[in-house]
Amino acid sequence: MKNNELPDGLHPDTLGVRAGQMRTAFEETTEPMFLNSGYVYESAEAAEASFNGEKQRFVYSRYGNPTVAMFQERLRQIEGAEACFATSSGMSAVFVALAALCGNGSRLVASRALFGSCYVICAEILPRWGVETVFVDGADLDQWREALSEPTDAVFFETPSNPMQELVDVRAVCDLAHAAGAQVVVDNVFATVLHQKPLELGADVVVYSTTKHIDGQGRVLGGAVLGTEEYISGPVQNLMRHAGFGMSAFNAWVLVKGLETMGLRVERMSANALEVARFLESHPAVDWVTYPMLESHPQYELARAQMSGGGSVVTFGLKYEQGDDGEGGHGKKECFALLNALQVIDISNNLGDAKTLVTHPATTTHASMEPEARAAVGIGDNVIRLSVGLEYVGDLIEDLRRGLD
Repeated sequence: MKNNELPDGLHPDTLGVRAGQMRTAFEETTEPMFLNSGYVYESAEAAEASFNGEKQRFVYSRYGNPTVAMFQERLRQIEGAEACFATSSGMSAVFVALAALCGNGSRLVASRALFGSCYVICAEILPRWGVETVFVDGADLDQWREALSEPTDAVFFETPSNPMQELVDVRAVCDLAHAAGAQVVVDNVFATVLHQKPLELGADVVVYSTTKHIDGQGRVLGGAVLGTEEYISGPVQNLMRHAGFGMSAFNAWVLVKGLETMGLRVERMSANALEVARFLESHPAVDWVTYPMLESHPQYELARAQMSGGGSVVTFGLKYEQGDDGEGGHGKKECFALLNALQVIDISNNLGDAKTLVTHPATTTHASMEPEARAAVGIGDNVIRLSVGLEYVGDLIEDLRRGLD
């Protein structure tokens, strides 16, 4: 295969279309899809050399695949990382990123404002293997400072957080973490690679659910871990190869094509999201709205300092009658009524899709968390998460108005 060499300094939109392209002898315009599990060798000696490391080549698609390699290289260049490894899902990316840094006796400090499954990994799964997890209020630098006053192996947080849009001061926390000997892992799903560059802000590792904005059309699952060459080719690759968390070639091909249009989609989604957020903020049935680029966001200045856009997700809380609403929580009845009244927007727990999607986090994405843990990060029964898509924004606002009225 022939690599397509590009000049330095290209814009992410250009890299999304051109980076990492490898053409076969047929000189095809689109990226080829290699739907094979294994590879052949010209001799027994060549097979031995391939497995002992003397010869660098593809040996088995659990170890690596040409289509997956193209996706990894394209995302690596957009992110500006040394290396990238693609995984089967976003959650496998989070698990691999942390498991590559932590083992029996390790100490992990994490923001308590996490996606439900991320919280379970940190609070339940890793501790089974002897990892101590300490949770902090991600927006409180004093809590970070106290937790990182002793040796630590890894730090993990989302910024903005899912679903409450809590921000972490990436530069400040990275400085504290590095002083404690920790590597910093940032889940950058909400912001996307286009609106925030954690590595440039001091982070060591970035993880993505590529299912979200990178695919952007609800077709395939995937994840990615990006960091230094030493980290990716060492502990991450070792864990990936032997535990089998790798991405399929078909999913990688879909995601390669997704990267080609991600810039256009994210720009439109973010513009729509800001307009929707402003509408919701003005509606009398809405108690509060949180979106990074709203002036009312308590960390608006931090958002402007480390993000170039607000992303596609808007989170808001509905006003509700005081007392038990008879549906298991305060505000749940009102939220369900809104969701069931929508005619354009779909009820779905995915996000970053071309279609606008809405969910009730307390009963879906964060249902695996204990009620006390949800309450600690503000996920009440009156909270709704809205992933704004590519539709005409006036139609989205009218659909929400119909449901709210």
